[in-house]
Amino acid sequence: VIEKMKKSVKARDSYGLVFDRFKRNNAMKLHNAERGDLTLQHGTVRDNVKHTGDTAVAGEGALVPTIAGPGGGLVHVPAPTTGNIVQNIIPRRAPTMPKPKWHAPWKLYRVISGHLGWVRCVTVEPGNEWFATGSADSVIKIWDLASGHLKVSLTGHISSVRGLAVSARHPYLFSCGEDRQVKCWDLEYNKVIPHYHGHLSAVYTLALYANIDVLVTAGRDATCRVWDMRTKANVHTLTGHTNTVASVMCQAAESQIVTGSHDCTVRLWDLAAGKSKETLTNHKKSVRSLVFHPTLYIFASASPDNIKQWKCPDGKFIQNLSGHNAIINCLAVNPEGVLVSGADNGTLHCWDWRTGYNFQRLQAAVQPGSMESESGIFSMIFDQSGSRLITTEADKTIKIYKEDDTATEGRHPIHWRPEVLKRRKY
Repeated sequence: VIEKMKKSVKARDSYGLVFDRFKRNNAMKLHNAERGDLTLQHGTVRDNVKHTGDTAVAGEGALVPTIAGPGGGLVHVPAPTTGNIVQNIIPRRAPTMPKPKWHAPWKLYRVISGHLGWVRCVTVEPGNEWFATGSADSVIKIWDLASGHLKVSLTGHISSVRGLAVSARHPYLFSCGEDRQVKCWDLEYNKVIPHYHGHLSAVYTLALYANIDVLVTAGRDATCRVWDMRTKANVHTLTGHTNTVASVMCQAAESQIVTGSHDCTVRLWDLAAGKSKETLTNHKKSVRSLVFHPTLYIFASASPDNIKQWKCPDGKFIQNLSGHNAIINCLAVNPEGVLVSGADNGTLHCWDWRTGYNFQRLQAAVQPGSMESESGIFSMIFDQSGSRLITTEADKTIKIYKEDDTATEGRHPIHWRPEVLKRRKY
């Protein structure tokens, strides 16, 4: 008896509203059935009825409840009062997850060795003919993209080279390193032109504006410095982060700078004012990498807790990409919507940008003679066509990946489970 009472109390508590609505619906059905019987007894007309004056008018296929009046005419049966009408519950549309686009899996097809230390950074020139890498051996090397052959080595830094960028407007290559130096190399003469002095500690990252002669650098002194490329003047010093700034990007459309830091925040800066506009505090761990989508007005930030996507220019949160549980050092995205994340433990995860579906996981193989612990991936970039992925690693090699041409959707299907909806976690 107690068990029965417990069940009835629980059912009443959980489904009481449903029970009440069910009873009201049954009562309404009974009421309508009685009214229908009444109208049939008095000669109800349920066909198409048309009349003028005191006779009923009905549209095509309508049901007009009527009874015979005293003079033989038809009189409307009054509609039930609104208090008795029970509106049916309109079922809410179930949330749906869009199906991911199919992407061919990626495979390693070239390993380039030549550096004598950890390869920390990489950049591809706008013409897509060569790429440059910087290493802990203090040397910048320029490689032919098609063949992988070394073209030239640039020496001048006295410590690890941590950031590289090639100008699309000038024949200049910019580099920064742990020696606190920011250098500009004239690629016509392979010589350093000016130095940019001002950082108080190691410089970890740099970025160039596409349409103006502005260079942005950031590093371990928790500041982001904006330089006039021509005059070497320090235009702005953006302060606000409380720890190392590990990644910086420039967004030309809004004259905006985006920085990611070890203080677990992403900041959006107004270049003209030299001030912080937004601080995104959703990450719980250090943010080491940022990337803009090449065609959409969206960027992504990477942290060991999640990869997060944000809308420009206000940094509105879009979605989490969860599953890469490691220290993520780098991100890259191509125009096809393939986002790749690389981590300290040598894992590469490939994602569908739009849906956040993780379609491939790779483990980078270490160079023979290296330890397993030297499988970390420090930086990566797609070439200008988006068909080749270049990664730089702790085993002193550069690895190049491309899509598997022989792959088909049948052999590599999308394991898509629409019933498992992604939760919007901040």
